[in-house]
Amino acid sequence: MTLKISCAFATSMATHEHIVIAEQLGYERAWCYDSPALYPDVWVQLARAAERTSRISIGPGVLIPSLRHPMVTAAAIATLVEIAGQDRVHVGVGTGFTGRFTLGKKPNKWADVSHYVQVVQALLRGEIVDWDDAKIQMIQPSGYGAPRPISVPFVLGAAGPKGFAAAAAIADGVFVAGAEPQPGFTTQVILKMGTVLDPGESCGSERVMEAAGHGVSVYYHFFDENGLGVETLPNGDKWKAAYADVPKDVRHLAVHDLHMIALNERDKLIITGDIIEAMGGAYSPAQLRETLAALEEQGATEVAYQAAGSDIPRELDRFIAAALG
Repeated sequence: MTLKISCAFATSMATHEHIVIAEQLGYERAWCYDSPALYPDVWVQLARAAERTSRISIGPGVLIPSLRHPMVTAAAIATLVEIAGQDRVHVGVGTGFTGRFTLGKKPNKWADVSHYVQVVQALLRGEIVDWDDAKIQMIQPSGYGAPRPISVPFVLGAAGPKGFAAAAAIADGVFVAGAEPQPGFTTQVILKMGTVLDPGESCGSERVMEAAGHGVSVYYHFFDENGLGVETLPNGDKWKAAYADVPKDVRHLAVHDLHMIALNERDKLIITGDIIEAMGGAYSPAQLRETLAALEEQGATEVAYQAAGSDIPRELDRFIAAALG
């Protein structure tokens, strides 16, 4: 298998420690989510990880352009490059699912995302660029950031035609969550959630619910926020009813409570072991290897596994051991 095995994290105050463990286990890269309403600052945690590791590649996956001025992002990238080295830094950028909906806003337009990425890339090359009716340039002297030009791989968090087209035009690849691989990209990262089952373990066990429940509930969040018909999912009507009493102006806060971390109290009423099993949230080592082989056949070049639950080191260890057989 040539598929790279990487990891992803719902960024926490312990993520830098988990990245150290991931490096020791042999993971290729670590991606950290960017959603300030839910998680601590992604760049701070990446810097902490950079200072504690020497091999694993690290970076945000994915950044939300509307959260930061492009100069702020360029400066953050330059800082991480100075700490970790240019060959260890990667950057993912997206339109914003969690990072926008948790603020009560819809995702950014792909045209705006593309322009933002191009401006950041130009800044990293040391160029003078136009932004917000002004000329801007990175003018950090020696000792205040990595010298320009800075070249790090960019991928776009895409799940549809517009995102894939944007990635083909301006990025080095794609970071795909909840969609099929798209042949043609030299770098195609597929987000994988869930948990590896112990022999004889039930999908409804407390450990599985804790480690894999988040990976199932995210589909309900996505379908609901994007008007895709959450009622078409298993127990979808019951899920919708569980949020019926939440006032409209704060509903997005309730829906995204513990998003990509764990099952919140409302989701716990709906998500069962049977649903986790039916939606592929828990798998044996053999089933995992079959899934990874199929993804590679479809064009994936890398799988980023997001561990969750109270024992993330265990999840990281079991996943890569099962993946590599």
